[in-house]
Amino acid sequence: MKVDILAIGVHPDDVELSCSGTILKHIAQGKKVGILDLTIGELGSRGSGELRLVEASNSAKLLGVEFRENIGLADGFFENDKESQLAIIKMIRKYQPEVVLANAVRDRHPDHGRASKLISDACFYSGLLKIETELEGKQQTHWRPKAVYHYIQDRLIKPDFVVDVSEFVDKKIASIQCFSSQFYNPESKEPATPISGEEFFDFIKGRMMQFGREIGVQYAEGFTAERYVGVEDLLDLK
Repeated sequence: MKVDILAIGVHPDDVELSCSGTILKHIAQGKKVGILDLTIGELGSRGSGELRLVEASNSAKLLGVEFRENIGLADGFFENDKESQLAIIKMIRKYQPEVVLANAVRDRHPDHGRASKLISDACFYSGLLKIETELEGKQQTHWRPKAVYHYIQDRLIKPDFVVDVSEFVDKKIASIQCFSSQFYNPESKEPATPISGEEFFDFIKGRMMQFGREIGVQYAEGFTAERYVGVEDLLDLK
């Protein structure tokens, strides 16, 4: 199954928090989108890896993505090495995305920046003819996405471009709330974390409002680019 966009996150919920509005917008436009999680987030202070897999599946159904896969790297201890790169390369070659959305280039959580580089490297190496991979007993064809864009997570990074997601904010919040073990749940008896308070959703919306304000819309999501972004029509820019 070929997709237009593959959104990759090192932890289940990274994608929901940072770029699910963009995912929803492109699905509404008829694009095919998939999600790849690198770990099950087993080191999280709340919940468990097994529970987060269930939550991730529920969110994927709500978002309407074509698929959601998890390659089971070690949360906190994965490396940007051959084994990890090949695991991602197999997924890139399997789904042949035109665009990959990846973790922030730097952030409060050290996994995010390391995953950012790992994903970027894997996208490049996936296009090399002499790196051979097999999946389910079949030889894979090399494939390199046209672009890798990095979403912005906890710490503010100046985006290279933003996407108007004003129509999809409520559904984005609902997708985040699928991860009830991690985020605000008045019935939870789990330990408090920097993201588990009710006010955290105000932060999420505030960040989107900050990005949206710059282009004259209510809510937007920001991304950084690894190369120049080409434009066909200057009048299409907000």
